[in-house]
Amino acid sequence: MTILFTALFVFGLGDSLLIQSHIGNAPWSVLAQGLSRHTPLSIGESTFLISGFVLLLWFPLREKPGFGTVSNLVIIAAAIQLGLFIFPALNQNLLLQLVYVFLGIALVGLGSAFYITCGLGPGPRDGLMTAIHKRSGVRIGRVRLGIEVTALIIGALLGGRLGVGTALFALLIGNSIAFSLGFVHKITSAQN
Repeated sequence: MTILFTALFVFGLGDSLLIQSHIGNAPWSVLAQGLSRHTPLSIGESTFLISGFVLLLWFPLREKPGFGTVSNLVIIAAAIQLGLFIFPALNQNLLLQLVYVFLGIALVGLGSAFYITCGLGPGPRDGLMTAIHKRSGVRIGRVRLGIEVTALIIGALLGGRLGVGTALFALLIGNSIAFSLGFVHKITSAQN
C-alpha cells in the first residue's frame, strides 16, 4: 500500500511540474486544465472528475476496478493540486521550464513503474484501454493513441495548454516508464 500510494503521489507531482512549466501539459492535463477554465473546478478537481467519468466507461465494457484503480483516481488528482501549490509557475525562463518538463516526465515514469508493479488494479485510463482492446481486437497501441488524442483535442478546444512540453511528454514518456520498470526490476531482484 505504501508503494502504491507513494507511486501515485509521485506521478501526480510529476504531472503538476508539466502544468507549472507553462510550455505544454501531458494530454490528460490539457483536458483537465481546459475543463477547469470553463467550470469552477480546479485542475485537481477536474482530473478527479475526468478519471471518474473514464471509470464509468468501464461498466458497459464489463471491467471491474481494483483498489489501485480507486486509489489512482483520488491520489493523483490530490497530488496534482498539491504540486500546483508547491511548485512555482514558470513563465519566462525556458531553461527552468525544460527542467520542470524533464523532471515531470521522469517522475511520471517512475510513479507509473512502481504503480504498475503493485498489481492492485489498473488506472482508469489503462483499464479503459485494455477493455477496448479486449472487446474490439484493435491493437493496444492504437487504442491508447486514440484515447490520448481524443483527450488532447477536447482539452485543446477547451483552452488547455499545448506546447513543447506536450510534445516532449508524448515522445519520452514511454522510454521513461521503460527505464523506470528496469530500475524497479533491479531493485526487486537485488532484494530476492
